[in-house]
Amino acid sequence: MKARSLLVTLIATAATAVSGLVMPATAGADEVTPFIVGGGNATETYSFMASLQSSAGSHSCGGSLIKANWVVTAAHCGTPYQVRVGTTNRTSGGTVARVTRRVAHPTADLALLQLSTSISQTPVAIASTSGAVGTQTRIIGWGQTCPTRGCGSAPITLQQLDTSIVSDSECAGGGIRSASEICTDNPGNSRGACYGDSGGPEIKRVSGVWQLVGATSRSGGSATCAREPSIYVDVPYFRSWITQYTGAL
Repeated sequence: MKARSLLVTLIATAATAVSGLVMPATAGADEVTPFIVGGGNATETYSFMASLQSSAGSHSCGGSLIKANWVVTAAHCGTPYQVRVGTTNRTSGGTVARVTRRVAHPTADLALLQLSTSISQTPVAIASTSGAVGTQTRIIGWGQTCPTRGCGSAPITLQQLDTSIVSDSECAGGGIRSASEICTDNPGNSRGACYGDSGGPEIKRVSGVWQLVGATSRSGGSATCAREPSIYVDVPYFRSWITQYTGAL
């Protein structure tokens, strides 16, 4: 297994922002945590991509539909009013569903959101393993596209960036947990996840199909987005815990 994790040190358990990438304190404002810096507009519609939103439709975090009525995200994202799933535009399209239950992992920056109804979008399969150093991945999200906190609002169009898994030592500044988190590269030392991307997916292509490997957590060591690699929770590592609540995947 490989160690990993991403943007915003568990502010759910500590009111102190460790590496500067923190989730918004309220879901109502358009101040989101991790945005993708240096990425580009999504080249496809990811059926499983979720925007966690307030009752007014303001984006706060990302998430991944893993079952017709379950979304996985970061624990520090809190409990959103609703999610919009399966669109590249966070203000329209896809399916909107209310969140009726949140289950947070007791120690990891990971949470499950149960939806009020099953939706028709195709969920993403959780990979068998996240992969070794060098594994090619992609991160997607509506996080801010400029690197300093508060420098811009969430983009309307979903962003994506191709990256890869790197050595845990490169995320030492973010306090990475080697067994259960992923250190994800910041290509050119200038591109990567940012405020508002929290909870969103890191995926890899397996036999032509996208599979989920990570959920955005925090920065690997800097308050400025993309200056350091990002830390993602290793979702496959927590498969048994996820299945305990969602049932067979």
